[in-house]
Amino acid sequence: MHSVAVAAAGPMLHFELAVAYEIFGNPPLEVSEGWYDVKICGPGPMQVGPFTVEPDHGLDYLTAADTVIVPASASVDHPPPAMLVDAVREAHEAGARVVSLCTGAFVLGAAGLLDGRRAATHWAHAAELSARHPLAIVDVDVLYTDNGSVLTSAGKAAAVDLCLHLLQLDHGTAIANSVARRLVMAPHRAGGQAQFVATPIQATGDHKLAHLLAWAQGRLDQPITVTDLARQANTSPRNLARQFRSVTGQPPLQWLLAERVRRAQQLLETTDQSVDAVALATGMGTATTLRRQFKRFVGVSPAGYRRSFRATS
Repeated sequence: MHSVAVAAAGPMLHFELAVAYEIFGNPPLEVSEGWYDVKICGPGPMQVGPFTVEPDHGLDYLTAADTVIVPASASVDHPPPAMLVDAVREAHEAGARVVSLCTGAFVLGAAGLLDGRRAATHWAHAAELSARHPLAIVDVDVLYTDNGSVLTSAGKAAAVDLCLHLLQLDHGTAIANSVARRLVMAPHRAGGQAQFVATPIQATGDHKLAHLLAWAQGRLDQPITVTDLARQANTSPRNLARQFRSVTGQPPLQWLLAERVRRAQQLLETTDQSVDAVALATGMGTATTLRRQFKRFVGVSPAGYRRSFRATS
């Protein structure tokens, strides 16, 4: 049987821990043998949310596992426990497939497993993960990443998507879909699909572009060029580009396009405006342009995005 070790150490969130155990610990009816042997591994009984968890094995078991899953840490304000980091690193060196769910990515980062690899975590913690582990290629938008032996997911529902992705890899699409049906959810979303959340640079604050960003965000339905932005900021286009990269990490027009897409997200979520009307309201001009850019940024069509939100509202 494929052995799965769920690494439980330090302050943890119960949802991701439960997701891993539910998905890998309960075979669907179609599978009579050859499922997973799941063990909870940790230094001893621990409080996980409102529950007390008693591990089956110590962390040394991780080196014997085929797959190691690191659930979400309850806090990223402090470094993860050294014993957990060391055990995860040793498991990977021993050949285990290592998977993090949500903020569990901080454990993988501390173990050096994200260096030079694409990584995902909850969008609210992506900047901190990138700052703490600059050699990691943190993708703030995607649901999960698959680097072969190292996989990471964004938060909550994306953790389910990554677990279903692993089922698909190990047992095929039919089995993964069967488990999804048992969970009363749609078949898993592809990892490249964007997290359904808008994360704009705040227009308020004391950074040097605050007033300019607010000015542009109030005019997204209008044509705006780099020259317009530079003129409003009373600077040159070249200097403006440097300032934008410093504050937003993006060139001016890329930031502006992202803001238009985010505004489109808001309108699709909260109004019944047609795609053509949304295109005009966000400065995209035509529905064709909106569909192309929306798919590029969000990973789904505007209509598909609206259906997702209306279905869960």
